[in-house]
Amino acid sequence: MRIAVIGAGNMGCWLVHELAGFHQVAVYDRDSSKLKNIKNALALASFQELAHFRPEFLFNAVSLRNTIEAFEAAAPFLDRDCFIADITSIKGELPEYYRQCPFRFASCHPMFGPRFAVLNQIEDENLIVISESDEEAKKHLLNFFEKCRLNVFEYSFSEHDELMSYSLTLPFASSITFAACLTSKIVPGTTFERHKEIARKVLQEDDFLLAEVLFNPHSIPQLEKICSRLEFLKHIIKARDYEEAEKFFARLRKNLEQL
Repeated sequence: MRIAVIGAGNMGCWLVHELAGFHQVAVYDRDSSKLKNIKNALALASFQELAHFRPEFLFNAVSLRNTIEAFEAAAPFLDRDCFIADITSIKGELPEYYRQCPFRFASCHPMFGPRFAVLNQIEDENLIVISESDEEAKKHLLNFFEKCRLNVFEYSFSEHDELMSYSLTLPFASSITFAACLTSKIVPGTTFERHKEIARKVLQEDDFLLAEVLFNPHSIPQLEKICSRLEFLKHIIKARDYEEAEKFFARLRKNLEQL
């Protein structure tokens, strides 16, 4: 199959690597320097060169901020029977774009971002596929990833973004709050250092991605929950209530055991 990948960042390069052994792959990035080290794939100099390559499937792996813009730039140079797919963490306005675009689409979210996962060791990692995707496009998508042995989950667009408020907003907000409280004081503690490393990796993400995760309409209830739990913790601490603290810690351990 002829497959084009737009975007040669960490995930785009991973897609090229995974697909090139089994398919004819072309890749485009507006920063041509990112294409120098890519092997086993045709480097495209412009969107116009898609017309000559004639991809049967196009993966959009650019930043969340530019996803729809990249689709629109590529569209004039694609055959109408080409499938298109995104891998964005938050779907946002994509459902509306897909409703009016002429291409059959598959939307997915690889839940193994480059900051935390080892991309050549992703067996048993998770992949979300959007249920509104075209069935044939979805079938191709799952075939591409079959050898990776991923755990596949299926959610609607709205279910996906609601889930992301729990799986992304909650840890992102916790790490951002931790980072916001840091000073120049050197701390030798192992626990502190591990939290700092997680916060550092979160904040290495693109600013627009961080903002979009937090601006997800479902984020506010998660943030209110965090504030509520912190207020209760403050209440326990101020009262130095050991009995209530034990009950609270027991509930926390039970929460963790349920996962």
